[in-house]
Amino acid sequence: MLSLISRRLRSTSLVGTLALVIYCPLFVSTLIAQDAVPIRQRSKSATPPALPESSGRVSVSRGPEVEEAVFFAFDDYAIPWRDNLEFTPLQATKHPANPVLRRGPNGAPDHGHAILYGSVIHINGKFRMWYLGMFETEVKSGQAPGWWRPMCYAESEDGIHWTKPQLNLVDFNGNTKNNICLIKSQVPALAKVNDFLTVLYEPHDPDPQRRYKCVYIAHPPFDDVRGGRSKIGPNERRWGAFISATSADGLTWNVVGDRPMNAGGERFEVSGLYRFGNFYYANGQLISPWTWRMDGSDVGRVMLSYRSSDFDHWSRAKALSFARPGQLTATPVTGQQTHMGAGFWNRGNVLVGLYGMWQDAEKKPADGKYWNEGVSIDLGLIVSNDGIHFREPVPDHKVIARGSKGEWDDIALLQGHAFANVGDQTMMWYSHWDTGGKLKDMEIGLATMRRDGFGFLSRKVPGSAAHFVTAPFETQGELKLFVNVEGVTPAAPLTIELLDENDKPLPEFSGTNAAQISKASTRSPVIWPARKRSAMPDQRKLAVRVNYPDQGKPKVFAVYVGN
Repeated sequence: MLSLISRRLRSTSLVGTLALVIYCPLFVSTLIAQDAVPIRQRSKSATPPALPESSGRVSVSRGPEVEEAVFFAFDDYAIPWRDNLEFTPLQATKHPANPVLRRGPNGAPDHGHAILYGSVIHINGKFRMWYLGMFETEVKSGQAPGWWRPMCYAESEDGIHWTKPQLNLVDFNGNTKNNICLIKSQVPALAKVNDFLTVLYEPHDPDPQRRYKCVYIAHPPFDDVRGGRSKIGPNERRWGAFISATSADGLTWNVVGDRPMNAGGERFEVSGLYRFGNFYYANGQLISPWTWRMDGSDVGRVMLSYRSSDFDHWSRAKALSFARPGQLTATPVTGQQTHMGAGFWNRGNVLVGLYGMWQDAEKKPADGKYWNEGVSIDLGLIVSNDGIHFREPVPDHKVIARGSKGEWDDIALLQGHAFANVGDQTMMWYSHWDTGGKLKDMEIGLATMRRDGFGFLSRKVPGSAAHFVTAPFETQGELKLFVNVEGVTPAAPLTIELLDENDKPLPEFSGTNAAQISKASTRSPVIWPARKRSAMPDQRKLAVRVNYPDQGKPKVFAVYVGN
């Protein structure tokens, strides 16, 4: 994707890892410091909007206060204390109707491809999707026409059947009867999305014009970049720019300020946006020479993060948020990289993500036309408890694997910020990338699993006791406890107890007063027999102990503390 990098770089060993812009954005950024020239006057929402009032709040390990905390089976920070248990990861099931959102007809803005370099958000019972279109059916000069791939919009009632409404906002091919979102900017080049975009919905922002927020990659000419750039990395004709925008409805957008968020720093191709605690975080992919390992040595694609307290001013310093284990060993594993950062699902106290498990081609393309031909990518699971540092619970586990040869998604997969829990299932959307540059089957698919069913904790050694204890959490207001479990019966139930901050059982919630879960469910409420109700103590520091029965084979997927 870095077709504009100097010839000197192309002659190095990095050439096999560099991609054409249209296919493989690299994320690298140093952003405007909060004490730098202000991007614009601060809005009413100078700090992240507060959550609405509700009947309860919970904070895990002194983390952010949220309406519900999730203790996933794969999260060894949320469930650190484990006795005779093992985690079994699971793969999602691909929907038989895939791809569920296909490219449009000739003349449509997504005729060339429709890919989920974007987001799906479930709002008021409707699925809303923002994705990137490509109107040409082949790549010319290594780039999309005019360095522009439109931000397109689609809707669905079930997440499977999608419509592309006529928004009548942007003139394309002589009319406005299309599904292109309008982006307005003081500098027109900043409004031209060219790679990964992420949409964040914050309905409680006091400024209605900022309830939708997004970040995306543009490639403006240097003459259009106010604020300059650092001396890190080679000179380029166009710049990988990190752009942010806000909207009242998610359809008409206004670019924040008159310059990229990384003006004054290095190139940065942003791929993710979320709010965690007091900060917004933008992260994405970076490669040497713009980033490096701790000792200064070269590294392939890794995920970096930047932060902002107000969505207007972004840090110049960056955090290394994730790299595949093989990238950081003394001798890196050949061909392993982290593609496009990750697609994120913010669950309040924890972030779950799918990242691109990039593997170089065994041999470089003979003609050298497409640097990425032969690259393969599956989607792996990562998790974070602080919004900054991510880890892989089971290295190289594929949550969504590319298809077998001949299937529509058999080359490489692209993750989106596209997750939803509906009923007893988790829905995840993704798309296919033809790394050979032919735009083969670059459309959007759906994968599903049991609700929060990324994997489960079960007994490791038969005939020996087994239990786990969660991380401590603090309660405010009336909160309840739920368990996502299967494999329990009235004869072999889970036993649930509450502990205090010193790991001591609370008499009213333990021993003979412990609760039992004897029915499989994705959300079994815990009823305390001494109280004959499900509410937990208010204003207390607590932990949950889950005891496995001597018989049976229970599988615990998650524990929830919330309203």
